[in-house]
Amino acid sequence: MAKPLYKVTFLNHGKVYELYARHVAGSSLWGFTEVGELVFDVHEGLVVDPTEERLRDEFGATRVLHLPMQSIVRVEEVERKGQSAIRDAATGERVVTPFPMPAKPPR
Repeated sequence: MAKPLYKVTFLNHGKVYELYARHVAGSSLWGFTEVGELVFDVHEGLVVDPTEERLRDEFGATRVLHLPMQSIVRVEEVERKGQSAIRDAATGERVVTPFPMPAKPPR
């Protein structure tokens, strides 16, 4: 049976982070939640998603995150990984926006 996949949404410095992880549990540090085995998309060459790249740069070497319980917005067990995000907490708009793709040419 495959390990469960969790979407963890939490607040950090005025931004809402959405990460995917294989392990979520109560931490041995009182008042914290342990988030481990972070899952990132692996792309070689051209950077397809700058948000994913920024999150990988920030958390790629992290074995376990110990998040304060009050910073966690929600934890969802999901079927498959979606797009990770960093949003402004006040507006909900993405902080790192994907590279704009050209519109489809008219027919």
